Amino acid sequence: MLDIQFIRDHKGEIAEAANGKKLSFDVETLLSADKERIESAQALESAQAEKNGINERIGKAGSDEERQTAIADGKTIKEKIESLEPATREAKARFDALMALVPNIMASDTPEGKGEEDNVEVSRTGTIREFDFTPKDHIALGTALGLFDLERGTKVAGYRGYYLTGDGALLALGLMSYALSKMASKDYVPMIPPTLVKGFPLFGSGYFKGLEYDGEVDEIYQVASSDKETDGSESKEQKFLVGTSEPSLLAFHSGETLDASDLPIRYAGFSQCYRSEIGSYGKDTKGLYRVHEFMKVEQVVIAQADIAVAETLQQEMLGITEEILTELGLPYRKLRICAGDMGTGKYKAFDLEAWMPGLGRWGELGSASNFTDWQARRLDVKYRDPETGKKIPVYMLNNTALTSVRPLIAILENFQEADGSVIVPEVLRPFVGKDRLTVA
Repeated sequence: MLDIQFIRDHKGEIAEAANGKKLSFDVETLLSADKERIESAQALESAQAEKNGINERIGKAGSDEERQTAIADGKTIKEKIESLEPATREAKARFDALMALVPNIMASDTPEGKGEEDNVEVSRTGTIREFDFTPKDHIALGTALGLFDLERGTKVAGYRGYYLTGDGALLALGLMSYALSKMASKDYVPMIPPTLVKGFPLFGSGYFKGLEYDGEVDEIYQVASSDKETDGSESKEQKFLVGTSEPSLLAFHSGETLDASDLPIRYAGFSQCYRSEIGSYGKDTKGLYRVHEFMKVEQVVIAQADIAVAETLQQEMLGITEEILTELGLPYRKLRICAGDMGTGKYKAFDLEAWMPGLGRWGELGSASNFTDWQARRLDVKYRDPETGKKIPVYMLNNTALTSVRPLIAILENFQEADGSVIVPEVLRPFVGKDRLTVA
């Protein structure tokens, strides 16, 4: 969400962002709704002021005739107010619904493009291995090594279900422990946040397409069972499972005004993640590449409202993940995300992808995104400017430090040997207890 005055002053940039991001949003429709909202509110305020004046007239009436005239005028203005109030509410509701759809502007150097095929490769790190044997994919390797069970996972959990077993479980937990320790060493505060949340963290971080949850488009799991309030009554609030710890981490300071001297604030959240993958039905139906639940270590930074500072922090976040991938020994590339593949609230974004030889392609491991103040305005997180004393929305950034599944795919496929064994990256050996996974 952006400030309405900013939208009025930069409507051309908003329209350009909507067009570039392929969003069906018309800024002129919003501005028309804004005008209607203001006029309705002013009309209601004027009528209420008139009512107050009439009440004074009734109290000061010098005669019965004067009093009856004032009472009649009061009935008329009451009827007017009763008609204005719902119209004002409706005008505000239309405005609020449209405001929820306003895209963030994009960095001026954002590549043009229609979709992921137009993302721009910034760099490659590591060497793609040339095998002297035909490499297997992670499904064949993991099944032979007893690292996961897809068949029983589907039986128990349904489509895209899986079990991680034996060394597969140790590897996944090792990846998470290693990543969280790495983040702590970089002064990111480790956190295990809630994964069952109310709606406002998901709206605030942009995981709802509109003001409220829409099961047709939002790739979020809603919890069907009702909760209880402290008095034992049934809660009316909806609850959801997060697809990443980002919403929980960002909402940690919701409704707060922070001290500027404490910024930037760095958090690293470890959590289970749940994604319904509505928009990805039919894609990557085999194996572990696209699943409904996984573990993840997420980076979040809350910063002062300064683009230069935010740019530096975004590169810092990316740099830590690149360090992780380098220590894992994985060949990877960095992509600059084009306009057509950019989320509604994003100002600038990068992806990191690892080479997956068994799949024969690059596979996305995560994204680093700068939302500027788009999320902060929704979540009402501000800081007080030390010079002016003014409260200013913070800038919010996030990045995937590491997930539990796709890096596991990359490790299996890149470090496989001709005999079906897999070399364990050195940094993960303390967690697995061995340097090589072999067929029993």
